[in-house]
Amino acid sequence: MPKFLRQFLLFTAALGLPIYVLHRLYGTAVVHPRTGLIFAVMAALTYFAYSLTARLVARDPNSLAAGYLIGMTVRLLVSLGLVTWLLAGGIAREPRGIWTFLGAFFILYFSWAGFEIWATLSNLRPISGKQVTQ
Repeated sequence: MPKFLRQFLLFTAALGLPIYVLHRLYGTAVVHPRTGLIFAVMAALTYFAYSLTARLVARDPNSLAAGYLIGMTVRLLVSLGLVTWLLAGGIAREPRGIWTFLGAFFILYFSWAGFEIWATLSNLRPISGKQVTQ
């Protein structure tokens, strides 16, 4: 199993387990009902962004920054689209729904973004460093 995939699965479990436990203990008072959707979208975006960056680095070792910025831009645009779609769908009308939704969104967004930064730097920098000759 590739190193990134192992790290990705461990991080997914480490982030998903507390969410599941909080949802089982406290229900929608703490965890928004759409948290699972947000979690799945963020996980898919992280995997997509890393895969894109890895492919670009494999083609051209000097494209690490460009690949990472493209991945970040895609993550940001898709996330903003998701938030807009869900807010327009009526999350604001639910009691405490807007606050639990925004809390879940920002916690998950920044957790997955931090993981992506760490994984990209720890997994791809050695690969790009070996291929670049000066």
